Amino acid sequence: MEALRAEDPAYVGQFRLLARLGAGGMGRVYLARSGGGRTVAVKLVQPELARQPAFRERFAREVAAARRAGGEWTADVIDADTDAEVPWVATSYIPGPSLRDAVGREFGPLPVDTVRVLAHGLAQALEAIHAGGLVHRDLKPSNVLLAVQGPRIIDFGIARALDPVTGEGVLTLTGTGELLGSPGFMSPEQVRGERVGTASDIFCLGSLLAYAASGVQPFGDGASGAHAVMFKIANDEPELPGPDDLPGDLAGLVRACLRKDPAARPSAASIAAHLSAPPGPWLPAGVLALIGERNAELLDFELEASARGGEPGGGAEPGGGGTFAREVAGAATQGPGGAAPSTGGTDKTGGTGTGAAPGRPRRRHRAVIAVCTVLALAAGGAYAAYEARDRDEKSAKPGGGTGKPVAPPPTPTPSGGTTQGAGIVPAGFLGAWEGVVRGTHDNPSETRRVEIGQGRTGEKAGTYVMVGPDRLCMGRSVLVKASDDAVVLGESNVTASVPAKRCKPSARQTLTLRSADLLEWKSGSETATLKRAKAGAEAVPARFVGEWKNAPSKHRTPEEQDRYQTNMTVTQGPVGAPLVRIDESYPRTGDEGQPVEGDVRCIRTATVGGVGNLVIVGPALLNPDESDAQCVTDLTSRSLHIIRWEGKEMLQDYSMGTDSEPGEYVRYR
Repeated sequence: MEALRAEDPAYVGQFRLLARLGAGGMGRVYLARSGGGRTVAVKLVQPELARQPAFRERFAREVAAARRAGGEWTADVIDADTDAEVPWVATSYIPGPSLRDAVGREFGPLPVDTVRVLAHGLAQALEAIHAGGLVHRDLKPSNVLLAVQGPRIIDFGIARALDPVTGEGVLTLTGTGELLGSPGFMSPEQVRGERVGTASDIFCLGSLLAYAASGVQPFGDGASGAHAVMFKIANDEPELPGPDDLPGDLAGLVRACLRKDPAARPSAASIAAHLSAPPGPWLPAGVLALIGERNAELLDFELEASARGGEPGGGAEPGGGGTFAREVAGAATQGPGGAAPSTGGTDKTGGTGTGAAPGRPRRRHRAVIAVCTVLALAAGGAYAAYEARDRDEKSAKPGGGTGKPVAPPPTPTPSGGTTQGAGIVPAGFLGAWEGVVRGTHDNPSETRRVEIGQGRTGEKAGTYVMVGPDRLCMGRSVLVKASDDAVVLGESNVTASVPAKRCKPSARQTLTLRSADLLEWKSGSETATLKRAKAGAEAVPARFVGEWKNAPSKHRTPEEQDRYQTNMTVTQGPVGAPLVRIDESYPRTGDEGQPVEGDVRCIRTATVGGVGNLVIVGPALLNPDESDAQCVTDLTSRSLHIIRWEGKEMLQDYSMGTDSEPGEYVRYR
């Protein structure tokens, strides 16, 4: 949300404009109020598009479709003029961020219970839309808003009415064979250019639920091009999250929605009938806090507008809060599935709105309002504001995991993803930072490394490495904002995952500068203190570099000692590269576990995820071309320590997250 600019009109129809919510290629969306004090979102078409008859016809269809679909699960059309010189439409203002913002930019993948409620609410919404004779045809994360009362579907820009002639519930393409939709969230029949019916929305629902649970699109994120994604949609099976993110019943529902044959997919009504939404708040605390923060920002604009002289036809509201302030209190008793408030929400244009306008005064009441709003939300629901942001997902590359393993081939390093050149990041933040999220500094069970490069808002200026007991995750993050005190990183995409497909995109990260060498890191409910760390091609401390051989064991005979060998080689290089090689050999065993002639040799490679007093190493993956078939997988992350023992250096290898005795190595070369 940002202040109006000189080129913005003061009024559209009867509505006085208060602030910008978003701007893009199709038009602009404004926060506005009617003469009677109702808060709405106004979409104003770009003048150059208004001069195109085909676009005006499409916009008129959008408004008509939105009127037909209006109700509890959508944004009601309050007023519109599609014949005006510059067409516009005003809709109710739906509370909450979009699913795209919540998962991709602010919070990360949603909890299982939230995904259940989301599935139930969207099924009910589609049931109502389909009953009204419409197919949405562009159900994607940016067109789903997460309101306190439940999810809401918006933007009917490419919806079509059901074919009244055939009665088959299908839609035909345009005469030119134009495909309309967003590549990552299209159905096979859309991709193939076939006739599209209500089952197409069900397929998109399946993709959307998988994304909500994992932050990863089931057919890829378009990194290799939109055509590659569409090919997978038409021909390949989806890659779904594991049972921790998508338990059996939800996984079964998603797979049913993603069937290639439209006739084999369930209907929206049947999905809604087999799911139930529990009472009470359905959104996690992090999303509720975000709603509270934006609600406070919206009230700032409301109060400033009232202070400038009130609204046309009604004057300033008593107490300066206007109708909106009363609606906040009135909505406090609503919960998931309750009636939608009469105001709120936004529509979409394909653009993005960013932050408060520079120079706008910060009011002291904002902190109080935000705290009170969050408390009301946690108690059972309250009115919320939505900062409208959207991107043209037909050409953008949304965040999501690649699911590609990093070893044994070399992988991109975090430093390689930073943005160089002009930007807004203060110099004190630039560089690498590391810390322990769980465990102790001597025995960590989860670590986080963040490298901040120079960049502008919207650029991927941050990279991260997370190492847990059984995984290493690397990714790149979009710069949301930066000040002298804090840097905020939002939407992320996974660039490497060990093991494959185990990592989710990182949620919103806030880094607050505490001193020249200390940062406070926060993501959701997790916090850690990060210290400045070494980066670049010589990040690994020199004392770790070299070849190490397992120390002799008092529990083995000299002959056994010769057959049980483990050598560890640590190579100099950047964090994020596979710099640790483990060469292990031990006696071969038969089917019954008895020793037989010969030895088993296993070669593994591990990626370095952190440096400092310790070297943090992700799970070591087998090199299949060099390893025996009897080798077993050991997906355990490590922390490497250097100690002095009897006047010599010894390397200790601790398994992360356990209290087991370390492996001990002496320098070999």
